[in-house]
Amino acid sequence: MGTVIAVARDEGHRFSKPLLPAIRLLAGLGVEGDAHCGETVKHRSRVAVDPTQPNLRQIHLIQAELFEELAANGFSLRPGDMGENVTTRGLDLLSLPAGTRLRLGPDALVSITGLRNPCVQIEAFQPGLLKAVLGRDAEGKLIRKAGIMGIVLAGGEVRPGDRIGVSLPALPHRALERV
Repeated sequence: MGTVIAVARDEGHRFSKPLLPAIRLLAGLGVEGDAHCGETVKHRSRVAVDPTQPNLRQIHLIQAELFEELAANGFSLRPGDMGENVTTRGLDLLSLPAGTRLRLGPDALVSITGLRNPCVQIEAFQPGLLKAVLGRDAEGKLIRKAGIMGIVLAGGEVRPGDRIGVSLPALPHRALERV
């Protein structure tokens, strides 16, 4: 189990999101009042390609442990800075398989769809940050550390301090890929 340490949303397409005391998740849509809320894609580059694509990026989660790792490399980040809706602690989000379900608080349920693909806006936010959130494993495969994306299966309110329950999908597990 992990814990929600911060929640954020923004109705505009800005890089960082302001923190709030609570957010409301809407089944099949995402975070109420957020620019990325909707059944179809809302990310501007994806809308330009095909606005009818399903929105697999309704909610963005990052583990706070990433901020600590980045701080050791000279970066200063706080919850919401990288545009995430939910900042977590105590749960290795990047190691979870696709289709994992996360129970956020008493009611909300999210299904993980994949990894956030960091874009050039990260570099504009803090020079060098794009490289810092990308790495390579022993085989040279790209590692994306900028969080995970999901879709909302059941709505509800999410607040800092809420517990996060984890339900893994049936085997065989499928590694997260960028969405």
